[in-house]
Amino acid sequence: MWVTSSTSNVKTPTAIALGNFDGIHLGHRKVLKPITELGGDYIPTLVSFTPHPQEFFSGETRQLLTPLDEKVKILESLKIRQLVRLPFDGAIANLSPQAFIEDILVRKLNVKYISVGKDFRFGKGREGNAETLEKVAQTWGISAHITKLQSRIGEDSGLRISSSRIRQCLAAGDVAEAREMLSYPYSLEGIVVKGQQLGRTIGFPTANLQVPSDKLLPRFGVYGVRVILATQEVINGVINIGSRPTVKGQLPTVEVHLLDWSGDLYGTFLRVHLEKFLRPEQKFPSLNALQKQIMEDCIVARRILE
Repeated sequence: MWVTSSTSNVKTPTAIALGNFDGIHLGHRKVLKPITELGGDYIPTLVSFTPHPQEFFSGETRQLLTPLDEKVKILESLKIRQLVRLPFDGAIANLSPQAFIEDILVRKLNVKYISVGKDFRFGKGREGNAETLEKVAQTWGISAHITKLQSRIGEDSGLRISSSRIRQCLAAGDVAEAREMLSYPYSLEGIVVKGQQLGRTIGFPTANLQVPSDKLLPRFGVYGVRVILATQEVINGVINIGSRPTVKGQLPTVEVHLLDWSGDLYGTFLRVHLEKFLRPEQKFPSLNALQKQIMEDCIVARRILE
């Protein structure tokens, strides 16, 4: 996939989907589908902003459901051929909806087809909406497709699929509902690095996973997981996400114990699918108490995963 932050080297002509698309959930996929089915010479392209407009205006760093590398892999699987990450700054923030379409989409991206969700907003003060986009695009001979909002169960359930709702589910440890909206299990991935190696001293060696710094971590606690090794072998496991209060940890860590498996994982890449929240993070009075709880966690995880 071609990834660029400069409009000077965009591959054109483009058929674009506009939006941030963090998580690339079921609703996002509905918006992406029309641009991958056009055929012809159009380059199926996702156009988003970096940083996220909310991050730009608030000044607060935003953790992501899908950091860049993860997002690219998912987009490639959906036959998106190009990702344009427009730098969001004061100049773009102050463009009127019409100026954004004409200056950015038409002149710089040579867009021929646009797909957006019904709730899409753009331009200075978020003045533009999907209907504005459709109307102005037509004056340039550009077709626009507006996708209605996607709900979990039926169109009138009120349970709208959104990145915000997925974040709420993950904050509560509800990885099952998050998975339903994403259409894939929420995952943590990264390289295995050396940690304190405390786990092996109590009989439960763990792989310390170095996830991207901008990856959104779910509710701290213990989860039953499926671990995909670099060889694509799938191993059941238990993961602890948190600051390890029993051993006076400080920074959050992601440590996974593989059930009924042994080997050297240092320096290898792991992807961990979160399957079931088992319990919240807690402080134990001793390492023996911690060891006993981990044994119980493994028993529960085996029952759930097998």
